[in-house]
Amino acid sequence: MNRFRPLILALAIAVSGLLAYGFLTRPSAQDVDAEGFSAARVVNDIEVISKEHHSVAHPEERAAVREYLIGRLNELGADTVKLFEYDSLVGPKNKHVVYTFDAVDVVAEFPPLTPSEDPTYLLLVAHYDSRYSQPMPKDTVWSYGAADDGYGVGVILETVSQALKSRQDWKQGIKVLFTDAEEVGMMGMTAIWENDREVFDNVGFMINIEARGPWGPALLFETCPGNEKVMDLYAKAADYPFTYSLTTVVYSFMPNFTDFTIVKDEVPGMNFSTIADVNHYHTDKDNFSNISAKSIQHYGAQVLPVTMEYLTNDVYSDRNYFKAEDDTTNFTIPLLGLFNFSKGMYKVINVVIFVLFLLVFALEGVRGRLKASKVFKTSVIVLGAAVLVLALGELVAYLSALVAGARFKFFGVIHGIGFDNVAMIVSTVLLAAACVAVYMNGRRKAVRKTAGSMRANAASNAAAKFAGNQLYGTLALMFILSAVLLFALGENLMFLIPLAFATVAMILYRLTSMKLWILCAIFLILLHAFSFLYALAMALTIGAFGAVAMLAFCDFMVLIPLADLYLLDTSKRK
Repeated sequence: MNRFRPLILALAIAVSGLLAYGFLTRPSAQDVDAEGFSAARVVNDIEVISKEHHSVAHPEERAAVREYLIGRLNELGADTVKLFEYDSLVGPKNKHVVYTFDAVDVVAEFPPLTPSEDPTYLLLVAHYDSRYSQPMPKDTVWSYGAADDGYGVGVILETVSQALKSRQDWKQGIKVLFTDAEEVGMMGMTAIWENDREVFDNVGFMINIEARGPWGPALLFETCPGNEKVMDLYAKAADYPFTYSLTTVVYSFMPNFTDFTIVKDEVPGMNFSTIADVNHYHTDKDNFSNISAKSIQHYGAQVLPVTMEYLTNDVYSDRNYFKAEDDTTNFTIPLLGLFNFSKGMYKVINVVIFVLFLLVFALEGVRGRLKASKVFKTSVIVLGAAVLVLALGELVAYLSALVAGARFKFFGVIHGIGFDNVAMIVSTVLLAAACVAVYMNGRRKAVRKTAGSMRANAASNAAAKFAGNQLYGTLALMFILSAVLLFALGENLMFLIPLAFATVAMILYRLTSMKLWILCAIFLILLHAFSFLYALAMALTIGAFGAVAMLAFCDFMVLIPLADLYLLDTSKRK
C-alpha cells in the first residue's frame, strides 16, 4: 500500500483541481430550445443591446436600447410599463469631461393573477446604460455594455419569461426596474429613489444584477444588512450557489458602488456579479464577442429559483419578513456546497474547533511527537515568511504594472495588465515549488541528525517529528489569526477552514491509525483553496496579489507537512 501513496496523493490533488474547475465553470449553457432558463435567449437580447455604445454621452443609441427593452417588456405581457424621466442631471466630475444629461428609468409591473388588495413585489434591477468615456493607460475608450450590464438586463428578461409560465401560482408579483445613468454615479437609481419613492413602497425584496467582468461564475457578493433570512432564502432555493460573506466585508472597503448601494439599508436584497476579467470592465472589450454563455447560465441558476421561491411562497407577502438584526457567515466549498451559519452558531463552531486544536496539540506534546519550542519557532518563521510573501506579491503586482504601463495601486484594482492572470498563476506555482524545496531541505537536515543501528526507524521518527512541528507551527499561527479575525471582523474562513480540516483529520488519524483521514484533509483544503483564492484574486485583481499569495502560502505550509505525514512509511516505527 505504501508504494501507491504517491500516486494516490497525486490523484487526489488532480481530482480536487478538476472538481474546483468544474465548480467554477458550471452549469452548462442551455440553447434557445431549452424549456428552462436559456443563456442562448439572453445572448440574443445582449446582441441587440450591445451593438453600439449607449452611455449618457450617446442619447440616441441609449434611447434605442430603451425602446427595445420597452418592447420586450410589452412582449412579455407587462401590465404596465412606465417611464420616469429626470432632466439636467449632472454626473460626478471627471478631469477629462463633465456630463449634463437626462435620465429615463423604466419600470414594468407583473402582478399575480389573483392579487390581494395590496400585493407585495419582487424588484429585479439592472441598468441599461453603458460606461461613459474612461481614461485607460494607453487610450480613451467606450464600453459597449455587453456584460455591464447586458448580463443584468438579459437575465432579468429571461427570468421574468420563465417565471410567467407559473404565474397562476404567484402569491407575489414582479417589478422590473431598468435604471439609467448608473455609470455616472447611480444617478438614475438616486433620482427615482429620491423623487418617486412610491415605486418601492410595495417592494418586499430586491435582486440587483451587475457584471464587473464577462467571465467566471456569478457571485453573490453583497447582501443587505441583517441578511439572516435573505441567506436562508438563497440557501433554500439557489442552484449552484457561489458566495462568501467575506466579499461583503471586502466590498465595503472598496471604492465601488452599484444601484443596490442606494437602497440596501431599506430594501432587503441580493447583489450578483461576475468578476473576471477586470481588463474587459469599462472598456471597449466589453462587447458581444467576449460574453460568456456559461456565466449567463450561472446567473439564471441562482436568480430564477430564488425568484420562484419568493413568488410562490405566502410567507414572503409580509414586506417586513426579511428584516433581521443578525447577519450570517457563509461560504461555498466545491462538492460540499453552501455553508450558512448565524453569527452565534459560527462563533460556537469556532470555539469547538479551537478546543479540538488545543486538545490534539496537547496530546501530541504529551506523546512526545511535538516540541513546544520548535512549534513556537516554526510559527514565528511562518509568520515572518508570510509577511515576506506579502511583500513579494505586491512586488510582482508593481513589476507587472510597470511592464504593462498600467497605474499601480497598492492593494487596489489594477486595469490594463493583459497578462495578470498568467502572472498570478505562475507566481503561485513558483511559490509552491519554493515552499516544497525549503521544507524538504529542512526535513533532510532533521533526518541527518539521526544515527545508530536503528537508523531507518530513527530517520522515520525524525521525519515525522519534523513534519509534525511544521504542521502544528502553521496551525498554531492560523489558530491565533482565526481568533483575532473572528473578534475583529467576524470573518476568518481563510484560516479557520484549513485549521478545521487539518485538526479533525489528525484527531481521526490518531484514533484510527488510518492515513485516509490525512488524505481527506488535503483534498478538502485544496477544494476550498482553489475556489476561495480564485474568487479573491478575481475580485481584488493583481493589485492585491500580495494578500492572495500570503494566504496561498499559509495553505501550502499546512498541505506540505500533511502530505509528508501521509507519504511517510511508519510501518517500522515504534
